[in-house]
Order: sequence, then C-alpha cells, then structure tokens
Amino acid sequence: MNNKAVVVFSGGQDSTTCLIHALQTYDEIHCITFDYGQRHRAEIEVAQQLSKKLGVTVHKVLDTSLLNELTISSLTRDNIPVQTTNSSGDVPNTFVPGRNILFLTLASIYAYQVRAETVITGVCETDFSGYPDCRDEFIKTLNNAIELGMDYKLHIETPLMWLNKAETWALADHYKKLDLIREHTLSCYNGIKGSGCANCDACNLRAKGLKAFMANRTEITNSLKIKLEL
Repeated sequence: MNNKAVVVFSGGQDSTTCLIHALQTYDEIHCITFDYGQRHRAEIEVAQQLSKKLGVTVHKVLDTSLLNELTISSLTRDNIPVQTTNSSGDVPNTFVPGRNILFLTLASIYAYQVRAETVITGVCETDFSGYPDCRDEFIKTLNNAIELGMDYKLHIETPLMWLNKAETWALADHYKKLDLIREHTLSCYNGIKGSGCANCDACNLRAKGLKAFMANRTEITNSLKIKLEL
C-alpha cells in the first residue's frame, strides 16, 4: 500500500466511492469536508457518519463560508430554485464558481502539512452536470499550478474521471458497498439522503446510472475492470 492520501469528501455517491476505493490503496486516509453554507448542508453530517462507518480516523470539516458570500448559485442562495434538468448545454445554476479551485487548493495545503502526496477527488467529465471545474484539463492545470506554487510533489487523483455513473455504481459493487452507497450517501441538491428528491439533476444522474448498472451488470462491471484494471 502507498502511504497517505487526502480525500475531498462530501458524503455523496462519487466521493464516498472514491473513499472506499482509496481505502484499498492507502494506509493513511485524511478526509476533508467543506462547509460553505450549501443548501444541502445535511451532507456534512452524512459525511461525518460515513467516514466513521468506513473506519477513517482523521476527518476535518473546514469553514469556507466566504464562498457562500462570493458566489451566486442555487446551491448558495435559497431564493434560486434548483435546476432540475440541463438540456440546454449551458452551465447549470447549481454550478458554484471557484468551488473546486478553492477546495482542491485547500486540500493540497493540508496535504502539504501532513506530508501526503495524493489528493483524491470524485470529479468526472464522462457523465456529469456540465461543470467546467470537473474537466480533466482543469484538474491537470490546477495540479501543475499547486506543485509550482508550493514546490511540492503532489498528485490530484481522479478515479472516476473517465467512468460513467453506471460504472461508478459498479465500482461500489466491486467493493461490496453497493447498498451503503444507495442508502447512506447524499448526492441530492435538496438534501435528501439515499434516492433523494428524484427531481434535481444530481438525483437524475444517480438514478439513471443505477438503472443502467442493474440492467446490464456483467457488461458494465467488465467495462469498469478494463478501465481501472481491477
């Protein structure tokens, strides 16, 4: 096993799957959850419960409420309805500008302090909501800037980057944690655990991926194993 990794952990499907995957690879895991005054702030408590359930001993919750003051998004303003679908191709109103820039930078600073050489995030550009800060190009560019700015060798790892949602479900199933992800994570923008509100974009993506995985389990699992060489 490798040594230390810092996991950006929201308690949702993607970050929890990344945490489960990381626990098989690293012998010391630090989880960081960010409190930015998000609409679905119930995710913070869910993240704390999940990290304990999975045996993580170091879990930090960082106050980043300044982000709430600076950004206008349906996730930071209660008076803006959460967008249910994004068929236009435009950036959805659930996008929080600068969120991943801030979160990954802070997680990297923390990694520097604890001498971890890996920061793990569950971003993905294969099957996602259209957020520009989930793209592989962005992650690689930020990674390079952080290394230059801190003069420290650090890798931002994105295990889900090229997986679709069905394959992300398959990864949880590979580690025998499918039910844990289904019942105990919170991806819903309206703050409802498990299957969620069944109306927001996050819930729609999650449900669509699960349906695809359950309908074609063997083929999707084989696709996952080829991509990740499990």
